[in-house]
Amino acid sequence: MGLSMAAAKEWVDRWERQQRRYAVDREERFTVIADVVECGTADRARPLLLDLGCGPGSLAARLATRLPGAEIVAVDMDPLLLELGRTHHANAARYVDAVIGAEGWTDALGLRRPVDAAVSTTALHYLPEPALERTYRGLAALLRPGGVLVNGDHFPPDAGPCAKLTAHVGRRRAQRTGGHAHEDWGAWWTAAARDPELADLVGERERRLAAIESGGSGGSGGSGTGGEGLTVRHHARLLRRAGFGHVAPVWQFGDSVVLVAVKGDAGRP
Repeated sequence: MGLSMAAAKEWVDRWERQQRRYAVDREERFTVIADVVECGTADRARPLLLDLGCGPGSLAARLATRLPGAEIVAVDMDPLLLELGRTHHANAARYVDAVIGAEGWTDALGLRRPVDAAVSTTALHYLPEPALERTYRGLAALLRPGGVLVNGDHFPPDAGPCAKLTAHVGRRRAQRTGGHAHEDWGAWWTAAARDPELADLVGERERRLAAIESGGSGGSGGSGTGGEGLTVRHHARLLRRAGFGHVAPVWQFGDSVVLVAVKGDAGRP
């Protein structure tokens, strides 16, 4: 039995509220990501977009509104979040169940043409560095020359006096915008586990996470510790090694950053 529209809306709305605790100026970050994609695909009538760690479709839905002609493929390994997206944001994207960073994960995407832009928000930080580099290499292979990767996430600053200042600015901004008034990640999942309509999906999620932990591979989630310690500079090195010719942050507030990488033109790195 599928998830009801009413339940999907309720849980997606609660997801949106709790995520405000973790992304400083989350809506502005979504808008900046969409701005970059819009600019990077301006010459494409029907751009192909890939949403990495899509969760319940929050970013995919916003991109579909901004770029109604785009084809969006949204990928995640969380069965509950995917079902929420398929139900509540059904028309925004084609949702794919796959473990980002695992060997051969791109084969599951069913892509028939090069990707114009790949996006992610608060999702790739859970990947250990080897899986992250493998993911970047896989994305470079999927993207057309000149295609863009846009990653909005938390990136710690380089060590030094500015690290403490950066963290403080982010915390104060979050306090002013009221994000911490909402339930947190743990409370959301605890409540979801008590909803009978979500019981099977929660159970499947727990089995998958247990299998991933026992196997030592990365998986989608908001509380992982894989690559959370990697700075923007470190990500830039990995991206350039993977085949992205140009890497730069285009927006930042505290440790919340939108990092953009452009794949090299044909014949150039």
